[in-house]
Amino acid sequence: MLIFATMQKVYNKTNFHKHTFCIYREVALTEIAGLKLSYTSKSGSSYYFTEKGLYRVSNHWGRAANCRWRLLPLENGTLSKTKAGYANWSDFYPNNEHDNLFYVEVNWETMEVSFQHKCNPEYNGKAQLRNATETAKVVRHLNEVLTTDNWAKYINFDDINILRKEVVSALVNTNRSFIDIKRNYHEQK
Repeated sequence: MLIFATMQKVYNKTNFHKHTFCIYREVALTEIAGLKLSYTSKSGSSYYFTEKGLYRVSNHWGRAANCRWRLLPLENGTLSKTKAGYANWSDFYPNNEHDNLFYVEVNWETMEVSFQHKCNPEYNGKAQLRNATETAKVVRHLNEVLTTDNWAKYINFDDINILRKEVVSALVNTNRSFIDIKRNYHEQK
């Protein structure tokens, strides 16, 4: 009997920059002291390759050509625009505009919304997977729900925080539109 397993693409210094998603962890610039510069991009970012991963020093994060690279800041990070980030080769995942690769998560303590890749080992399989465009739309709606009250103007509710949690849960865990979710609350009351 043959068993076929899905092979995860292996990233390294030759392909990490080709249609990838990655979350780098900010590190102090002193961490790259003594490392040999491996590559400098046309946009001025510097790369230092190691056996396990790479350091990137840059003044721009987010979209980089055909990649989505975010930087998780140090707790007491620098105010400098140029920051150093580190990622293991295993932290890179495939990225494209049309496949449902992303899910959204909400940090209730900080009221921050972020998107993650489905290959992230912390993905629990509950959050709805979406393509890049739909993910961006849901992130905008979630930020509206978390930071304003205008979206609830015509909904009858007792506690805005309970309503907020219900709407956030529906946006994160289903593929229902924001309009449909709000419409459901209008019809209930």
